[in-house]
Amino acid sequence: MNRDARLWATRWALAAAATAFAASASVGVAQGGRDGRGLRPAADPGVVVATEIAFARLAKEKGQWTAFAKFAAPDAVMFVPEPVRAQKWLKRQRNPVRSVTWEPYQLWTSCDGTIAVTRGPWTGADGSVGYFTTIWQRQKDDTYRWVLDQGDTLAKPLTPPDLVQADVADCPARKLGAFGGPPRDDRRGKFAPAPVAADGLSGTSSDGSLSWSAAVAPDKSRELHVSLKRGEAMKEVLASSVAAPR
Repeated sequence: MNRDARLWATRWALAAAATAFAASASVGVAQGGRDGRGLRPAADPGVVVATEIAFARLAKEKGQWTAFAKFAAPDAVMFVPEPVRAQKWLKRQRNPVRSVTWEPYQLWTSCDGTIAVTRGPWTGADGSVGYFTTIWQRQKDDTYRWVLDQGDTLAKPLTPPDLVQADVADCPARKLGAFGGPPRDDRRGKFAPAPVAADGLSGTSSDGSLSWSAAVAPDKSRELHVSLKRGEAMKEVLASSVAAPR
């Protein structure tokens, strides 16, 4: 299966799986009125994958840094290699003649879908290869925007899976009669985005079923950790480190 065929198969397979998950999981969506006040958000891996694909496509069509700015949240952080606020940094950059290309291979998402993490390979215009990890935050309009992006070079490319590997956190137990969803931030009942620390280097999903944190050392080496709820405990599902620049 070629790259484009694999991506489209992945998109639709995950979208179907996400629909089934949302429809069947009693902890995912509760019945409510027409204003949505009885609804609880649910994970939607297919939407996250589709967003990552659209991000990569825009980079190819309109320019690498144009796409990064378009899909970044207002306070998003990236590493150059020190952490910087992406939107401010991107305004000073010119698009390279040829963009880096990438695609998602793995995905982790909270039960409520307010935070998701993607990981996959990138290929540079010069043939260099590496990996990326991106933290996605669901916005009030239900779109996803990235809040942290990082990666590193590799000696050889990642082995491609047949389909994107999606991992959904266990849902927190709900108290009888309790809403249990993320806080709403306006009178129309829209959900507020999941919280991110002031420095942009850590956060949790609104339901607490996914947590992530990045740490940067004085020599600019860094680590990234992601944990998902498994039963009554949090289990680390991703740990990556980037060496100090030479």
